[in-house]
Amino acid sequence: MADEQWQRVRAYLNDHRFELTKRILAEDPPEHLIPNTPLLALRHWIPDQPEPLERVRLRWRPSAPDALLDGSESELDHIRPLREDGMRYRYYADAVRELAKPKLFENRGCYRLLDVETSTAGPVLTFGRGQYFDVINICEAAAHEYASVALSDSTRTPFRDAIGDPTDLARRPVMTATSTLTLRHDRRTGDAEFVLHWRDPAKVASGGGLYQVMPVGMFQASHDAPWNEANDFDLWRSVLRELSEELLGATEDYGSDVAPIDYASWPFAKRLGAAREDGSLRLYWLGLGMDPLTYATDMLTVAVFDADLFDETFRHIVSTNDEGHRVSLEDATGRSAGIPFTAEQVDRLTGTEPMQPAGAALLRLAWRHREALTG
Repeated sequence: MADEQWQRVRAYLNDHRFELTKRILAEDPPEHLIPNTPLLALRHWIPDQPEPLERVRLRWRPSAPDALLDGSESELDHIRPLREDGMRYRYYADAVRELAKPKLFENRGCYRLLDVETSTAGPVLTFGRGQYFDVINICEAAAHEYASVALSDSTRTPFRDAIGDPTDLARRPVMTATSTLTLRHDRRTGDAEFVLHWRDPAKVASGGGLYQVMPVGMFQASHDAPWNEANDFDLWRSVLRELSEELLGATEDYGSDVAPIDYASWPFAKRLGAAREDGSLRLYWLGLGMDPLTYATDMLTVAVFDADLFDETFRHIVSTNDEGHRVSLEDATGRSAGIPFTAEQVDRLTGTEPMQPAGAALLRLAWRHREALTG
């Protein structure tokens, strides 16, 4: 595939992710879909009721076996372009770096999902070591392959065929993002609203051109220095950092290249930790699922802030960040408000607007469980 053709398909993918996802769901409905959502998930990946985040237990497996696929397979030769020296790019990420590099593109360590179990004590998630570029080499490559089919008369998708069942966590390395629906809940009126993000394809390597809940971030340590691996292996700490970065525009540089983050003394962490203790902030786990186009995997969480706490914590909420811009309305007082958490808005965003499947599923699930989340 010539550079020009590769770039044309890549641009088409970024411009038509929503349409391509709808096409997949119409042509070849996946076996495991969360009911009434566009997200893939095995039944035991989605709890019947929202689980308080503290009930979700993480296990660490430092010596997990390699996955069967890593993105260098010959089944991808037809979509990997040639270098100037005539040699083919070995990985899809190499082509992205040289031919279509977004603003954020760094191959940092991530926590690789190995197993999902359920028990009476709550979900148990097992993780090992992985790399962010596993997402690009597998997930974005699979989406590129499907986009190339949409632009041609071919129906061949040998790499997607090689992946087979995308929910098989041993067949490919599965990195996860943590997608958090942030709700501002007014206990006096019962009204709630949420923050919505538009992901800029010029800034991000995956999910560009789509609406998404916020914050969202890869489940990974704050830096690749070895002391962060255990210190940051915590869902709450991951959500906490993303709230700071995406909603307040704070830096991702925590100085953890020198020493691990001292969460106990970080004012933002202390304030929200105290809010969790007094109940003005509640965190829930709604499960996890996979995008049918890219097979990218998201853990689905909800952060419910009492209105006063939200207004104080995010009084300097940003309009733009390193990944896109926040979609907001203005209420009668001139306050920059979020999107009303109503059936009308949920139906609109999940039905007709170009929204990322994880965000659409999260909104649907949250609306289904709204009484448990905001009651």
